[in-house]
Amino acid sequence: MSVIRAFIAIDLPDNVRHRLAQVTYKLQQQLKPYPIRWVPAKNIHLTLKFLGDVSEHNLRMLTHLLAGEAETHRPFEFSVGTLGAFPDMRRPRVIWVGVEAPKELMALQRGIEQATAKLGYAAETRPFQPHLTLARVSRNANSTEIRSISRVLQQTTVGFLGSARVTEIHLYRSDLQPKGAIYTRLFTTSLNPDAPPAVA
Repeated sequence: MSVIRAFIAIDLPDNVRHRLAQVTYKLQQQLKPYPIRWVPAKNIHLTLKFLGDVSEHNLRMLTHLLAGEAETHRPFEFSVGTLGAFPDMRRPRVIWVGVEAPKELMALQRGIEQATAKLGYAAETRPFQPHLTLARVSRNANSTEIRSISRVLQQTTVGFLGSARVTEIHLYRSDLQPKGAIYTRLFTTSLNPDAPPAVA
């Protein structure tokens, strides 16, 4: 049985992608000497759930579940801005731009987490912290490089970059290639303007 790597995500409008590309370029110029893998702007999205391996058998059930879950959520907006890192700015491994988390976004993510759990996909143990990944620092980076990267990040200010209106969610396939991942959209489902308001 063939399997694919898949995730569920929200796409970003072109103007937000453009501003994220500008932030990335500025950081790249300052962090050129360091072992960092940058995410192309066209690949930046807001991940709601990373599924990992999905069998073709599960794919149809997954799309059915997603459509049903989307029907219970109304469209909403979120804003993008501020620079951050995981696990923190002093030990950056993942460099990201933050997403303001309205209750509608949190409710949607929670609903998707519960829906996919019904198909056996493990629930995320860490609290959902919505973010847009710009880059990943190589595991081979030494402590001196990490400190230098941290210093640049802490000296960089990223303000408000724009807002996104969410009317759809997408299921993506991820194919890992030597030059980076290639994402293919497999399924899209719309949120429901007539759904009841989200509960905090």
